[in-house]
Amino acid sequence: MQPRNILSAIATSTNTALRTASLKRFYHEDVVYGYRVPKTLEYTDYTPDQLRNRQTHSALVCFVNAYRSIGHRSTDLDPLGMQKKTAIPELDPARYGLTNEDQSFNIDGILSISSSSQPRDAATMAEIHQALKETYSGHVAYEFEHIPDAAVRRWFADYVETGSHETQAFDRFMQKKFGQVKRYGLEGAESTIVALDELFSLCNHAGVTEAVLGMPHRGRLNILVDLLKYPPRALFHKLQGHAEFPEDLPASGDVISHIANSPSLNYGCKDNLHVTMLHNPSHLEAVNPVVSGYGRAKQMYLYDNSTDPNCALGDKLIGIQIHGDAAFTGQGVVMETLGLSNLPHFSLGGTIHLIVNNQIGYTTPATNARSTMYTSDIAKLVDAPVIHVNGDYPEEVARAMRVAFEYRRLFRRDVIVDLITFRRWGHNELDEPSFTQPLMYNIIRSRESIPKLYERRLKADHLKGKWAGLVMPKEAVTTIDTGVAKDTLREVGEKSVLVDGAFKVHPRLAKHHIQPRLQKLRENKPVDWATAEALAFGTLLKEGYNIRLCGQDVGRGTFSQRHAMFVCQETENVYIPLNKIGDGQGRIEVANSNLSELAVLGFEYGVSIQSPNILPIWEAQFGDFNNTAQVIIDTYITSGETKWLRQSGLVMLLPHGYDGAGPEHSSSRIERFLQMCNTPMDLSDPQTVQNPNVHVVVPTTPAQIFHLLRRQMKRNYRKPLVVAGPKTLLRLAAATSTLEDMAPGTSFKPVISDSLASAPEEVKRIIFVSGKLYYDLAKAVAAEKARLGDSIAVVRIEELCPFPSKLIENEIRRFAHATEFVWCQEETMNAGVYTFVQPRLQLLLPAGSHLKYIGRGPLAAPVTGVSNVYKAEQARIVEQAVMGV
Repeated sequence: MQPRNILSAIATSTNTALRTASLKRFYHEDVVYGYRVPKTLEYTDYTPDQLRNRQTHSALVCFVNAYRSIGHRSTDLDPLGMQKKTAIPELDPARYGLTNEDQSFNIDGILSISSSSQPRDAATMAEIHQALKETYSGHVAYEFEHIPDAAVRRWFADYVETGSHETQAFDRFMQKKFGQVKRYGLEGAESTIVALDELFSLCNHAGVTEAVLGMPHRGRLNILVDLLKYPPRALFHKLQGHAEFPEDLPASGDVISHIANSPSLNYGCKDNLHVTMLHNPSHLEAVNPVVSGYGRAKQMYLYDNSTDPNCALGDKLIGIQIHGDAAFTGQGVVMETLGLSNLPHFSLGGTIHLIVNNQIGYTTPATNARSTMYTSDIAKLVDAPVIHVNGDYPEEVARAMRVAFEYRRLFRRDVIVDLITFRRWGHNELDEPSFTQPLMYNIIRSRESIPKLYERRLKADHLKGKWAGLVMPKEAVTTIDTGVAKDTLREVGEKSVLVDGAFKVHPRLAKHHIQPRLQKLRENKPVDWATAEALAFGTLLKEGYNIRLCGQDVGRGTFSQRHAMFVCQETENVYIPLNKIGDGQGRIEVANSNLSELAVLGFEYGVSIQSPNILPIWEAQFGDFNNTAQVIIDTYITSGETKWLRQSGLVMLLPHGYDGAGPEHSSSRIERFLQMCNTPMDLSDPQTVQNPNVHVVVPTTPAQIFHLLRRQMKRNYRKPLVVAGPKTLLRLAAATSTLEDMAPGTSFKPVISDSLASAPEEVKRIIFVSGKLYYDLAKAVAAEKARLGDSIAVVRIEELCPFPSKLIENEIRRFAHATEFVWCQEETMNAGVYTFVQPRLQLLLPAGSHLKYIGRGPLAAPVTGVSNVYKAEQARIVEQAVMGV
């Protein structure tokens, strides 16, 4: 007889294509750096004998399939017993004419029933019905029939058919000692500890060495103390109102429900399991993509340094995400992160999701919180199986985690465990829940709590491991020699566009991209923006740094300017020249993302905090696309170091500039980033030190972006860099740089003086400006040179945070006879950088002087959508800037 254990019929094969490949169009070839897909599985279909048996007993097949498909609707999942259950006609064997309980059936190829761990050949109708009820209608429910892969469905059916905690005391102690503190405890959901403890044990025994954990506030303290070895003394210290960091560290700290820890656990195995719990803000599911990004970066590091040629995606690292029920179905970032889960430049090889289902969101019942039967239904968009389990039965919870772990181990895809529990208190311990759910809380208050298990502790490290050698800066370093020898620049520049001989590049790229770059480099002519960027990438790679370039269409570039990857016109294979510079170089991963900003930016932030040796870059298709990722920007990028002492070297490239595109796609909303900067307002005192949370720049030359990107990696600390980058400047003839501008001894310039003002003593008006408007102003001044002479100087402020006050003072001193000071911008008055620079510049001006504003007036939208009006406004700004001198 053919063995029914599907594991014996499934063979691991890394060469077998997914059988759903016909529904997808594959783009990359698997030799592209960072393109990693999980191993796939090949399975043997039913044997001829099994197919004949299924045809003979077709009524039994329908009955078994009914339990597998909708048996979850008959389970006892609600610990409170409030869910009303109705009879399900499809689960009645009489519906299929199966009325004789003593009738014996050959179940080969139909159902798996074991006796003394041995598969059985036959069973009576009564035994079959009992087995189905025990498997699919108990305290655990399974949803897997929606999965399109037949191998997965057969494995899942076979696997499930064959086959109390100290957190309670902790919560009681906390309620007694800290009853007025919002702790968001686990009381009512103590089985969460059972689930995680079982999962950690399974990981440890399977050889997994790294687990990355993200979770919201509820239950966080329980898990930290019970499982993740957080010192209780440190916890109580924080609860009593003290800081979690020493007073001499520049950290504001965070609330108690956001703290984290990273211990090593061992369950009797040779190697430890290192668990990294990431910090989270109160924006619930925002941590999800951060977990994925952090885990991906760690996984790439383990993979690149592995000596095991058979090391596969997901072998050594697992992602674990804990969710609340209302947030899982309500927050869009959940869907966005799930959407990344199977993409080759984002996959972790499967994440285990645990929904701690309190059956309520704040005070909103499920009937008002979702339109689906289960909170987990959103996960079906990635064909993830779902395991529902009643939290009152810890042994069933452990079993559910074993099924989830084994599924993820074999198939390397996401899986959901829906742990149905309740919340003993309200939204927090200070809430009175019976205001809105009196019947539910009458039942809860009459219940006994779930039994308890285990207790473990450990403490976290800071700036150790890969971060050793970096420092916590006391003052921002803006100018550092980031120049490179010209011969090296030429070598890297040429290799950035060279391909193997058999690779057929699109003829337009050969003519208009490759040949011009090679010619300019060989003839020592000025280079454009894309070339300077490639030089920055290539020289960093040559020095051993890794780069991850991510975003929508980043390989080509939104404006068809970058072309970091070439696609063969005959095979569609992809070639990345920057990965062919030479031996011992770092690698660049070009990750064209899906159409998500929130999840993808969170993912890249996770990459950035995992290792300081990766230059992580997220490029928005247009600058204003960062709007939909505001939660990540607010709660992680601009405040993560201040709250949690987690440095990040993330670069955000945000195409910015008014060019007639209309209200959208014009502004990167740079004013929002400046509002979140902590640079001081009054910088007139020379003793004032600037150590900002982020650097915000508006570079106007290719050399500037070259130095900025290299500066990110050459400093001995990491800070996020927000670049209001170019659009029209990408191909503007005036916006070029020579190799001398990037040679040794050169660096980024926070302020660029007016080199055309040959007689500084004649300057009467200084125009301060940031961004591409400089070129319009410079052109207008040059056109009026006969009239103006040297009466106007245009000074570019290229770095806004930290604010370059000393360099600006130098410019004011250089043009000492100036009496007019102007800030000029193309953005509206209530946007752009004016409101940020005005009070700071005003303090630097000579006594009695006033900073004049020239630009668009206040407007609710970034700019007009009428092209004629736009052109007239733009011309008027330039005209006003140069007139009346």
